[in-house]
Formats: sequence, structure tokens, C-alpha cells
Amino acid sequence: MNVEAASPILLFDSGVGGLTVYDALRKVLPQAPVIYAADLAGLPYGTKSEAQIAARVSGLLGRMAERFQPRLACIACNTASTIALGMVRDVLAIPVVGTVPAIKPAAALTRSGTIGLVGTEATIRQAYVDDLEARFGNGTRLLRIAAPELVAAAEAKLRGRAVDPALIADVHDRLAAMPGGEAIDTLVLACTHFPLLAEELAAAFGPQVTQVDGAEGIARRIADLLAGQDFAPAGPNRFIVTGPLTGAAGLEAALTARGFGPAEAF
Repeated sequence: MNVEAASPILLFDSGVGGLTVYDALRKVLPQAPVIYAADLAGLPYGTKSEAQIAARVSGLLGRMAERFQPRLACIACNTASTIALGMVRDVLAIPVVGTVPAIKPAAALTRSGTIGLVGTEATIRQAYVDDLEARFGNGTRLLRIAAPELVAAAEAKLRGRAVDPALIADVHDRLAAMPGGEAIDTLVLACTHFPLLAEELAAAFGPQVTQVDGAEGIARRIADLLAGQDFAPAGPNRFIVTGPLTGAAGLEAALTARGFGPAEAF
């Protein structure tokens, strides 16, 4: 397939969590043009129904693919991927990469055999996650909790605001209180927002707990799918938001540091 060198990779998330995927992608494809789309008008996804998420994500990505003509789309959001990935692949005529909880690498890392998984309400209840555990859990114990409050905390942190330590302590305490929770030595961050809180989580869980997320694996998958293609950025990478542009207020420093131009409205 002939692809224009300026054709972008489209990274899509409900908010800024997918920037953790973007950061990993820049390490393996530094020259690739990227359009990052944050559905701030739809944030948060974790509290929505499956039908709402599927309709919104597939509709938005269909319209964005028409407008931006990307060479590949990545749903850099665990909730949207576990619910809408198949539907989006049916809608788009380009490769679509999803983001799923990193249970397989966590199972390979754990020494105690007990893994904690933190995600949104919508992610942790999906049969998709049950299937990942059955296929790749390798007999480990997986303890899941929903921590939707961490999405807002990550959004705020990237805008320069402090994270309430009590939020992080509550996540730790709820996991530790589950049967076998004291044995957790590996923590799956099943939301792309959560690695933005890696320092705070490390302080609460201690050095004996290894955090695992899917960003590097997703970046490698994208690089593999685009192997041999030419990249020629036409300018700074673009950061697109749904809803009012005021939703991106406070992100200027984070966007500039990552090579984005000013936020634009979709």
C-alpha cells in the first residue's frame, strides 16, 4: 500500500492518558507525524455504558479518519479498546491498534503469583479482561479494582496540579484488603492515564511492587505494522480536542515538551 510520507498516525483517547503511548511511540518512530485526539467532551469513559462508548468511539474515529486520512489509528484507551475495537476495525479501512490490560507481561514478571489490576469500572467488568486472564494469567491470582478517580488525578497532574495522596493510598488499601492482597508484587495499570501517576503509585505501594503498562508493547506493534514506510512531518504534531478548547487549558507545557503545536478544536 502506498502511503503519503506526511500521512499521520492517529492516536485517540478520552483524555491525556494516551500521551503515555505517544511518549513510547516517539522512542521507536521519532519521525512519524502524529495527530493526537483527546475526546475531552466525552471524558470520562469509565462511567459510561458499553453501548454509549461503542457508538461514540466508532463514530468519532470514522469522522476523524475521513478528515485526517491517517495511515494507522491507535485507540490509546483500555476502556474504549476492550469495548469498541472490533467495531472500529469494521468501520476503518486502515490498521487499528488497541490497548488492552498488560496481564500477559505481568504474569511473566510476578514472583508471588498475585497481581493487582487497576482500571476504570467499564474496563474491569469486561469479558475481554476475563479472557486475557484465562489465556495469559498462567495460573496467577488477579485482583481487580476500579479507580476512576485516578483518571481525573492524572488529567490534573499533567496540568500542573498536585495529586491528593489520599486517593493513591485508598487504591493501595482497597487492593491490600482483598483476599491475598498483601502478596501483590505486580500492578497492572489498565488505563493509559495511570502511568502518569507512576511516582505517586510507587510511593504508596513500595519498591517491591512492579508497575506494568502496555505503552511500550503498543508502540512496538505500531512500528511493526508500519515497517518500511516513509515519514516526513509537515510541521509540529497536532493535538486535537472535542468540545471547547478551554478543556485543554493548562496542558500547554506538557504539549510543548512533546513537540505538539497549540491545541485545536475538532
